[in-house]
Amino acid sequence: MKKLLPRTAAAAAAALLALTAAAACSSNGSGGSGGGGKDAKIAFLMPDIASTRYELYDAPLFKAKMKQLCPGCTVLYQNAGADAAKQQQQANSVLAQGVKAIVIDPVDSAAAATIVRNAQSQGVKVIAYDRPIPATKADYYVSFDNQKIGALIAQSLVDHLKEKKAKGGILEVNGSPTDAAAGLIKKGIHSAVDTSGIKLLAEYDTPNWDPAKAQDWVSGQISKFGGQIAGVVAANDGTGGGAIAAFKAAGADVPPVTGNDAELAAAQRIIAGDQYNTISKPIKIVAEAAATVTYQFVQGKPPAAQTTLFNTPSQLFTPTVVTQDNIAKVLLGPGGALKPSAVCTQTYAAACAKLGIK
Repeated sequence: MKKLLPRTAAAAAAALLALTAAAACSSNGSGGSGGGGKDAKIAFLMPDIASTRYELYDAPLFKAKMKQLCPGCTVLYQNAGADAAKQQQQANSVLAQGVKAIVIDPVDSAAAATIVRNAQSQGVKVIAYDRPIPATKADYYVSFDNQKIGALIAQSLVDHLKEKKAKGGILEVNGSPTDAAAGLIKKGIHSAVDTSGIKLLAEYDTPNWDPAKAQDWVSGQISKFGGQIAGVVAANDGTGGGAIAAFKAAGADVPPVTGNDAELAAAQRIIAGDQYNTISKPIKIVAEAAATVTYQFVQGKPPAAQTTLFNTPSQLFTPTVVTQDNIAKVLLGPGGALKPSAVCTQTYAAACAKLGIK
């Protein structure tokens, strides 16, 4: 199997550098309207805590970049805990507090249209983050290419199964049906699976990306299909972890299982051989890009778009598939998202050593 190494890291870095430079130039000028937004309040509204990334990476990285760009700006961070109504209340609250921009990763992409319209009616810019808002036009969208993510994880699995001449079919564990990004990932998965010649046994849309619900569904499929399951395409590391737990609970061999997000637990499962792949999408890239875009908006100088998605000016970065073949270089090497000391705990020390990870 060919190693899938980063092909667009330089391009992503260049794009981010261009945005940062533009923001820096703006801050050195007259500052635009409203005093250049030098003391603006900015909301950062994240969707859930089931995915550990939001608390551990997205929020701290966004705050750090905003502080660098605008020391006087205040970031109001809220997490909706997978509750769309709560996210609506949080949006209303930050609007009442006078924010100049809202960066939102929606719990429910359709419901978030109301938040966008309400904010824009008050002159507040809305930056969709990670997940798009198809029903209405946000001011900007910053994310990794979610359809590409689905295609990459699925094609990686398909190639692996064919290389191993595996017998049987694939289970597909999709993300939340209320998340437009999950829909894009699902579309990408189907683009690879449907043309592979490998049978799709069954698929499931996981409410709120809940790993426990993914585990319950996969448990039912193990009872139904037994040894016919050659692999599982799971749309993120949480649902992938749920799938793996289902096989272990059933006392069955764990087939190759995909993931997405490069969470620490997923890296450990890959090193141990329980999970086949994940996606490295350095959150630092999107968090800092979102901060830069937001700062430009509050200065009254809208950023240029790289592309357009759902009629929204967008910047989409290309991620990298991670397997045992390249995890040491992509995730744990210099500049990687994870530190070997955090991943290679006592439980995983031997497996790390086997892969040459120190």
